[in-house]
Amino acid sequence: MPMSDTYKTISSPAEGIYKEKGSKFLSFAIPVKTAEEIKEIIKEYRKLYYDARHVCYAYMLGAEHKDFRANDDGEPSGTAGRPILGQINSRELTDVLVIVVRYFGGVLLGTGGLVVAYKEATADALNRAEIIEKTVDEVISVRFDYLLMNDVMRIIKDTGAQITEQTFDNNCCLILTARKQDSELLKVKLIKIHGVSLD
Repeated sequence: MPMSDTYKTISSPAEGIYKEKGSKFLSFAIPVKTAEEIKEIIKEYRKLYYDARHVCYAYMLGAEHKDFRANDDGEPSGTAGRPILGQINSRELTDVLVIVVRYFGGVLLGTGGLVVAYKEATADALNRAEIIEKTVDEVISVRFDYLLMNDVMRIIKDTGAQITEQTFDNNCCLILTARKQDSELLKVKLIKIHGVSLD
């Protein structure tokens, strides 16, 4: 089965909440790109909600859904991070971080109650988020003589590639972004033009 060149993520941050027996679970769904960025965001939320009992989270990164993590932050093992990640997975999302901040209300919820609470809090934030589909893209760098401009531009237009950077001198350099499934055809067509080189 060919790997899909699209993936689902959220367009912008969204918040949710779940209350149970006095405990309050505040949830935050945030679009992210890298593990480094996630570390910084979690640090910020721990600072912001310094008075909360737990700051639990889970994330999924990459179009192949291979880079993920779930963190219980002191809750019984598997009762927080895993249900959060489960909600991300059930919607087939990636490049998303969900943080759930718990304020303890004095009554223990038990492991079953915690699983439900973290799941529902996450679901609330994700239900409020706008889910969008993105394409897996490849970046291609093209160099050519100025005289070949029309030929190169025609191919770019035909294949639907986007120009993200351009430098026009005696030699022209374009940085293109093409959908992964179209990138091979684009490269083949460009190479056929005598005098075009790909970096």
